[in-house]
Amino acid sequence: MNKQSTAEIHQAWLDARLALLEREKELTRQQDDLARMIRELPAVPVEVDYSFDGPDGVEGLADLFAGKSQLVVYHFMFGADWQEGCKSCSLLADHFDGALKHLPHRDAAFVAASTASQETVQRFRNRMGWKFKWVSCVGPEFNRDFGVSFTAEPQDYTY
Repeated sequence: MNKQSTAEIHQAWLDARLALLEREKELTRQQDDLARMIRELPAVPVEVDYSFDGPDGVEGLADLFAGKSQLVVYHFMFGADWQEGCKSCSLLADHFDGALKHLPHRDAAFVAASTASQETVQRFRNRMGWKFKWVSCVGPEFNRDFGVSFTAEPQDYTY
């Protein structure tokens, strides 16, 4: 039986690791490319007065900007009949509060939006210890119009 030496095993591991590193670098370049393409999407006027149920009552889309020129909306998957939010969204949300300190310096506001009721959202938010603003979408139009909720029927997007 041919036994590999520790040095040979390590070299095989290193060769495989370096090959994976090249793939990781390519993925990073693809992600950077995708992010650039997203930033280059044309601005689209929003003419619908969407409503959201926020921690302090009903707010319009313009209210969510909180005086800033840009708004980052994170569509947090949390269905109307769910007891808690999506596990992957929750993992990301664990990092929102620290990162949000940077947005005001870029003239941007942030809000998470879900279809769960404001009461359910706030209960989960409090349980998780999060501080970021989180609103409930009033009606399906906002999520549907921005392509984050779907139905079986074809949609007429009206922004």
